[in-house]
Formats: sequence, C-alpha cells, structure tokens
Amino acid sequence: MKKIYQIIFLIFTMVLGGQYLMFGQQDAQYTQYMYNTFSVNPAYAGSREVLSISALHRSQWVGRDGAPNTQTLSVHGPSSDKVGLGLSIVHDEIGNNTNQNTYIDAAFSYTLKTSDNNKLSFGLKAGGHLLNLDFNNLRNFSAGGTAITDSDLYKKFTPNFGAGLYYHNDQFYAGLSIPNFLQTEHFDSADGNDNLVSVDRMTWYLISGYVFEMSSALKFKPAFLLKATSGAPLQADISANFLLNDKFSMGAAYRWDAALSALFGFQMTPEFMLGLAYDSDISELGGTKFNNGSFEVFLRYEFIKKDKIDLTPRFF
Repeated sequence: MKKIYQIIFLIFTMVLGGQYLMFGQQDAQYTQYMYNTFSVNPAYAGSREVLSISALHRSQWVGRDGAPNTQTLSVHGPSSDKVGLGLSIVHDEIGNNTNQNTYIDAAFSYTLKTSDNNKLSFGLKAGGHLLNLDFNNLRNFSAGGTAITDSDLYKKFTPNFGAGLYYHNDQFYAGLSIPNFLQTEHFDSADGNDNLVSVDRMTWYLISGYVFEMSSALKFKPAFLLKATSGAPLQADISANFLLNDKFSMGAAYRWDAALSALFGFQMTPEFMLGLAYDSDISELGGTKFNNGSFEVFLRYEFIKKDKIDLTPRFF
C-alpha cells in the first residue's frame, strides 16, 4: 500500500504541471508577481522605504477537486538607509490538505547607491520548509483499501537559505534571485538504492519591469518573470498594465504555453492597495473539461508617516 501511495503522490507532482513538476517541485507561482517580489527575492526587503505588509491568496484551477491553493504573508521595511529586514510565510497545499508545504523565512538586504537615482541591493534569507503529507486523505480514492495508520503520515522539516540582487530606480527594476539553495530529497529508498520519488531543486528567478509615463494621468507598466528549475521546462510570464491617475490599473498577462490572465488593481488610499487576477488555462489541462480558471487576491498596507506622505509614489 505504501508503494501505491507513493505512486499516487508522484502522479500528483507530475500531472499538475502548472505548479508541480516531476522530480523538481517548483515554488508556488503567482500571476501578480510584480506586487509580490519579496516572496521570491530577499533583496527587495525595505526597497519601498516604508513598513509594508502584504497578503496574497491564489486558488489554482477552480472547480477541480483537490486543486492547489497558496497563501502568502510578508512584512518588510527599512531599518536604516541601507539595511532592510523582512519576514515571509508561504503556505501551499494540494489534494485537500494531502500535501502541505509551509515556508518561513527571515530576510536581510543591504543597499548601495550606484548614482543619484539608482540603487543596488544585496539580499540574504534563511528559514525552513515544512512538508506535511497526510495519506489518510487518499482513503477517499480507495474505499476498499487497507486501514491507514499514523505510520503513513510523512512530515519533514528542512532548513534552507537563499540570496538575491535587486537593482532599481523610479522607473526601472530588475532582480535575480535563488530563494532556496539546498536540494531536499524525499522518500529515499530504505535499501540504499536512492530511488527518490521527489526532489526539491534549486530555482532561479529573473524579474524586471519598467514604468513608461504616457501622460500626466496615464502610465504603461510592462513586466516579466523568468523561472528556471533543473529538470523542468523554463517558465516565462509577461504582463502589461496601464495605470490611470496613479490609482486604477488594468492589464493582461501571458504565461508561456499555460495561461492568459486579466489583472486589475486599485490603490484605494496611499496606504492600502487591492489587486485581482484571473487566469484562463490554454494548456491541455485547461478549458471547461478540467477547471474554471485560477484566481488571485492581493492586499497591501503600508505605514506611511505623515512627513513622508508626499514621497514619489512607488509603482513596484
């Protein structure tokens, strides 16, 4: 029975290719990555020059039983002109809590001014990953199976660390990061043959964007994210948003061979922002035969001091 359960888990990680890949489980994906940079790059900590709290919820493949969903919570801000600190929590689950991944990381960044308008930040993060597998939930798929005991629960905590670079000015930004350097192996065989069912591999992130001022009331904000994992296809996200009166943003995004997305943002107050995204799958897993698309909700609140309320708005 344990072999069967391991095979089922392998099928989950292989088939759900938008978020998990065989022998290379990727970090959680985001359509609103342009607002959620801190979750993948520690060098972003403190770059907004205020204490910033953000939360994101993603429901992947709505309408499909057991589909993935992700929640993130991050807090970061400057502790001095050059140093930024932050904390990030990411929870990712699939299969109605059968497979749960929780990442908790503390981040540190150090920023240098390369010119009057440009800054380069170096970031480090350290934390851990808790993987929790509850095979009891698979009884729903095998009503006549052998009773499952506590020995069929798999829990593993592994420490990890990451690093990143982040270059930006008022109009442009670019970041390169590796959130997790250490490779984690799961389900290694007891006979020492190292026949692994799952390996968490190192992932590279490259993110960039620009703000074009079309007029005093309209700005154009293209951005892209490249994600590369050994043993998995390169993932590319491209987005384009229009920002009206520094309050309303609307746009579209494309995930290579995977999804088309619609994006909407509303800066309700100088402190509070709301972002929404909807993905429509264009892969073989998409369409009404499989799911009703994916949704994201993003919220950000920033503690802006009264003497800084007139600072130039940050658009990324």
